[in-house]
Amino acid sequence: MIYATLKTLHVLSIIVWIGGMVFAHFFLRPAVAALEPAPRLRLMHDVLGRFFQAVLAASLLTLISGVWMLGRVAKQVVQAGGSFQMPLAWTVMAVLGVVMVAIFLYIRFVLYKKLGVAVAAADWPAGGAAMARIRIWVSVNLGLGVVVLLATLMRWPG
Repeated sequence: MIYATLKTLHVLSIIVWIGGMVFAHFFLRPAVAALEPAPRLRLMHDVLGRFFQAVLAASLLTLISGVWMLGRVAKQVVQAGGSFQMPLAWTVMAVLGVVMVAIFLYIRFVLYKKLGVAVAAADWPAGGAAMARIRIWVSVNLGLGVVVLLATLMRWPG
């Protein structure tokens, strides 16, 4: 029961995170592109602020639940007299998940902060530059998230 609950939290957190990136990158960004810089950057700052709060919680839940599930499986294998060797797909998921969290933290606490400073100062060129960098790193994280999903769903051997 605990494992199923952890896995559910893990998957729901990933859905929020990756789904939010898809929404922001492929639907919200193109829709607001027609707006003038001031309202566009104010809107994106507000939307991203809310989204990043959810992603902060989701990314931490993903890490905690993932580590806990790995620990439970490893403990069960060892208690049964076996030797735990993490499958390749789990290794890919764990490593890329940590990289994704690090990238998100950079986006949230460095780039988003620059966006906030630019919006507060009505410095639209600086705000546009911050948004461009956020977009690049969100694209990288989205790509990594897709690789993680493929690694786990394709059940690579190893």
